[in-house]
Amino acid sequence: MATITFKGNPVQTIGTLPSKGSKVPDFKLTGADLGDIGLGKFEGKVKILNIVPSLDTGVCAASARAFNKAAASLGNIAILTISRDLPFAQKRFCEAEGIDKVITLSELRDREFGKAYGVEMISGPLAGLLSRAVVVLDASNRVVYTEQVPEIAQEPNYQAALDAAKKAL
Repeated sequence: MATITFKGNPVQTIGTLPSKGSKVPDFKLTGADLGDIGLGKFEGKVKILNIVPSLDTGVCAASARAFNKAAASLGNIAILTISRDLPFAQKRFCEAEGIDKVITLSELRDREFGKAYGVEMISGPLAGLLSRAVVVLDASNRVVYTEQVPEIAQEPNYQAALDAAKKAL
């Protein structure tokens, strides 16, 4: 369990992020087309998992925009923004914001991702949503970088995540 804060107030997550060097479990998330998507879809690619509570907040939206901008020059790196938002809302957000390089994924049907990756918040006003975190995986799905953002209202360290992803290429 990790302790983070939301506007300075303590919030607990269900666990901790996967440790560096560990191979992560596969997941089944829902894409914009309502199809199930797992890690296999991104086989052979480095992956940045940009995990957010909801794209309907300023900080989450900012992180999706920042990673989308960076994605243009990343080559064989897939950036996945994962939340519990409905795929319809994610798609509408991306269209409105011009986000076309980040892939949004939802926990619509399968809520195991948040538990398996230790990011489901279990206390506080956002309990049930995912915490703000970044996990970078190499092409074989081993963790090369993690950041559990300590304050939900803060943006992640984009440069550290991008540097780790580039190094894993």
